[in-house]
Amino acid sequence: MNLDLHALANAVTSAHARFGALPGGGNASYIPYLASVPSHLAGVAVVTVDGRVIAAGDTSYAFAIESLSTVMTLALTLEQRGADVLQKQFGADQTALPFNSITALELHGERPLSPLLIAGAIASVSRVDARNANDRWHQILGMQSALAGRAIALSEVVNHLEQTTSFHNRAIAWLLFATGTLCCDAMEACDVYARQCSTLITCLDLATMGATLAAGGVNPVTKKRVLDPKHVPPILAEMTMEGLHEHSGEWANAVGLPAKSGAGGGVVAVMPGVAAIAGFSAPLDAAGNSVRGQAMVAAVAQAMGWNIFRVPEA
Repeated sequence: MNLDLHALANAVTSAHARFGALPGGGNASYIPYLASVPSHLAGVAVVTVDGRVIAAGDTSYAFAIESLSTVMTLALTLEQRGADVLQKQFGADQTALPFNSITALELHGERPLSPLLIAGAIASVSRVDARNANDRWHQILGMQSALAGRAIALSEVVNHLEQTTSFHNRAIAWLLFATGTLCCDAMEACDVYARQCSTLITCLDLATMGATLAAGGVNPVTKKRVLDPKHVPPILAEMTMEGLHEHSGEWANAVGLPAKSGAGGGVVAVMPGVAAIAGFSAPLDAAGNSVRGQAMVAAVAQAMGWNIFRVPEA
């Protein structure tokens, strides 16, 4: 890999300096934990496919993974069920509606259109080949840890709050159960989904997770193969279509990298074969994406000329 590490370091430092205090947005407030995360924190990190790490800002602060976890559970489902699971058992299309939309389900025959939205994510959880809820949960946690290259842990505080406020998610789960979309009890799927959203990761963890995808399924830090390389393209395709919710199309047009955000303030983008960029800052835009995280990640990508749609000049 021919990569200018000096230019990359400058790009990361510059992105943090320019956008680490960008105004706008507000913390997620549906649970007190997310609302309480210091809004001034901001970090950006890059992990390359050969394991180089470049970071600036608050990249060691542990934040709630939230819906970033849907990428990891999709990866596990693909490993167990194969790529046909996307087309046969739930969809692979953009809804252009909020990530927790019930309307999107109603418009498409109660069928979730993406495993990165709440309905599809709950369906994805149910498809993990497991004996019971705890087995299902530990397999998902194991995938998060394998992608991060270290043991990821549940936050009991976040999990308690997620479990006791998940009424909307339960409604979605019962709708899915009523149409035969789930492969386990509706409340089991909802419980495990809440747990997978309640682990704590850092910006460095998130960059490593993304870099594992960039490297075709091999974790560049541990050097262990985590995913079959044939399962990486459908994951990146889903991230491109729905990773930033209803702003995914705008991101694809402006930045041109598969990306995923979470309500905890994390954003990760993947340049296949090269690296992943992760940003963290708690204030979110109206679609639930980190304002500063997006700006920092985009700035690094643009400074390095990383764009999967870019056509080389003759």
